[in-house]
Amino acid sequence: MSDEALTDAEKTRFTLALVEQCVRNTFLEELHAGTVPDSAVGDYSDVKVVTPFGEIPWTQLSRISDAEMKTLMIEITNKVFTFLTYADDLAALGGAARWNRPEIDMGLERKALRRQALRLGTPDSPEGTH
Repeated sequence: MSDEALTDAEKTRFTLALVEQCVRNTFLEELHAGTVPDSAVGDYSDVKVVTPFGEIPWTQLSRISDAEMKTLMIEITNKVFTFLTYADDLAALGGAARWNRPEIDMGLERKALRRQALRLGTPDSPEGTH
């Protein structure tokens, strides 16, 4: 799939709509609900979770279980598949798409460029163009 078929504005709209409908409005909302601790020092090194087996520093605490991660990933995968299946009808922004303009993720771009070079049989591509 080539991204030349879409303008930057179209990619931005499509990205925000996909994230809004396939990531934000999922089980992630349940994981996001609840009380968020506050930190007097700002880096949460002063926050601890008390368990029957001792305290766990907040910075070392897993905040999502394996079962919750599996539930979330299955739901997101199914929603992305559905979104791509009905993209013409679902690529509309709702009220939740309030983020800044999407930017290229440098790590994912490097991976894409390496795979592109392998696919095209060319030497490794430069680090990134953005």
